Parts: sequence; C-alpha cells; structure tokens
Amino acid sequence: MTTEILDQSIQKTALYTSHQALNAKMVPFGGFKMPVSYADGIQSEYFAVRNDVGIFDVSHMGEFFITGPNALQILQKVTINDVSKLNVGQAQYSAMCYPNGGIIDDLIIYRKSDGYFMVVNAINIQKDFDWISKYTTNDTYLEDISSDISLVALQGPRSRELLSKFTNIKLKMPFYTFEEGSICGFSAMISRTGYTGELGFEIYVSEEAVINIWNELVNAGAYPAGLAARDILRMEMTYCLYGNDIDDKTNPIEAGLSWITILDKEKFIGYDRIQQEKSGNSKRRLVAFLMEERGIPRSGYDVYVEGRNVGFVTSGTQSPSLNSGIGLAYVDAPFNKIGQKISIQIRNKYLVGVIVKPPFIKGTSLHH
Repeated sequence: MTTEILDQSIQKTALYTSHQALNAKMVPFGGFKMPVSYADGIQSEYFAVRNDVGIFDVSHMGEFFITGPNALQILQKVTINDVSKLNVGQAQYSAMCYPNGGIIDDLIIYRKSDGYFMVVNAINIQKDFDWISKYTTNDTYLEDISSDISLVALQGPRSRELLSKFTNIKLKMPFYTFEEGSICGFSAMISRTGYTGELGFEIYVSEEAVINIWNELVNAGAYPAGLAARDILRMEMTYCLYGNDIDDKTNPIEAGLSWITILDKEKFIGYDRIQQEKSGNSKRRLVAFLMEERGIPRSGYDVYVEGRNVGFVTSGTQSPSLNSGIGLAYVDAPFNKIGQKISIQIRNKYLVGVIVKPPFIKGTSLHH
C-alpha cells in the first residue's frame, strides 16, 4: 500500500515518455521521476556536453511569477543579492535565508517587463512559495506557475550553432541574460544560463511545446543527458547543489556565496547573522579538493588533517576529464586554505587529497 501511495506522489515531466523511448534509467529526484542516464551511458553524455552539445530535461524545477508595485521591495527583503540592479532581460543568481542565516534555497531571478520570474529547486517549491507568501503584501501577486512550464537545458560548445536553426531569437546574448521569441514555432523564453560551465541555453516553454522541441533538437544532434552527467559537470565547476553542499544548516558566507551576498542594500532576512559571519571570518568553508590517490570521495565521508577530523565531504565524484576523484567539503579553519593536504576516509582507508582553487575545469560559458 505504501509503495503505491509513494508512486502516486512522484510526478512525471511532460517528457517522461520521450525518456522511456530513449531507454533512460528513471529515478525519483526532487519529487519527480527523472532520467539518471540513457542507453549509451554517463561518460558519453558527459563528453557530449564538454565537447559538442547535450540536452537535459530540467522540467522538475519550480517557477514563480511575482508582480505588483511592491514586488521589488519584497524580493529585496527575501533574497540576498541586489535585485534593484536587474534591468529587463537580465537574470541574477541569488538565495533566500532564514533569520539565522541558514539557506532556504538558491535560485535565479529573471526581470521581465511585467514582473519577476523566479526559478527554484524542485524539492523546495512548496517551502519557498510559503516563505515568500509570508512577506507579500496585498498589492503583490505571487503565483506558482511550475506546472505550466517545462524547461530544457541545451549545453555545450555547439549549443548556439544547433539552437540557431530552430529559433528567431538572436543567441549572441551575454551570460545571465534572456530573450523571448519562438522556437520550433512555439513561444519561448531562452536564457544564457546553465549548470555545466559550458556555453549553453535554458529554454522555458509550455508543456505542450516541450515534446516537439525536445524531439527536434535530439533529431538534430543534441545528445540526451541525465542527472548523473549533470552532477559531474556541475561538480567540476564547483556549483552548489541544494541538499548536498548548501541547506538550512549552512550560510552563504561559509558556502562561498559571498559574491551574491550584498550587504550594502536594504536589510534582507538573515542579514545580521550573515554580516557577523562575514566580519568574524567563518570557522569553516566549503572547499574544492582533488584526490592525489585513487579513490572516489562521496557525500558524508570524513575529512582529516594529521589524524584530526576537520570536516566532511558534501559532494564527490570521479572527473572524466581529470581522471581523478574530486569533491567539495566543509573544512574547519585553519585547515581550509588552498594547497592544504587532507585525508578522506574512504571505507577503512585514509586517502590523500589537496585543496585546490575552484573550479576544477575552466568552462567556456563566460567567454562566448
């Protein structure tokens, strides 16, 4: 009985049957059945994105629309970046925090002509919506439009060339900007964003349109890629994953997100606690480390320096490009400086790694 109930509560994206047709291995993720990998395997998907062009179904993500005369004021209060800096057509990476500085979610805000479009993590949709609702005023309209929107990410050095054949949108747009127009004859919003570090675009369309667009792009050579390849790609760029590297027990400063934490705007929720953290030099930091001995670090593994437990791994994998284990970990001061040798306990062995300057791989996204 319980498994039946569980299955009913897991949602499917509009592309579910398309994934099945491609022999995808489906797993539950963020409340959705999502493809973890396809028939040719994770390595092929990974190299397609790094060297050519891959396509991801990211329709599990949540989308809100916030409009009204106080929309900016409310977003300034609930998010840590400076929303007032956004012009129409621009996007911004940000986060929301509790009063104690713990991260509720990381997110992207898009400034449209008629309001603000916010993209949040699938697992946090209801929590985020309830949190923002607490601060909305009568003349502000907050709408959860997640079920109306499908999202695919086209990523890789050849993504612009491929996508240009199907859209009237000029794709020579700067990183973190977006345009609206049509793709394969359907209305779409295309943004120059992604989670891979490569040149890439995220395509927001209706549920009706997405199957057609997915099929057209796949038939034209976009390589379907799943969650496993996406996870390796984002780790190589040291992009945080909510629930692994950041959560309500971590704050933006120790997570290395001080670049999106703007303390000289009006006070946001969590401001006082985060300011203390920033001025008091946080005790621990999220660091990137490279294994010097053969071994794959995994979430939850302990980190040691000279026999002393100084932290724990939050994300880890084998990097196909570096042919080495890589990971992210919270490590206590003073052992979290670049160049510090650490040991990771992998089963009953202590294997040596070194803290390195992120990212592990220089993506192409900023230079195109």
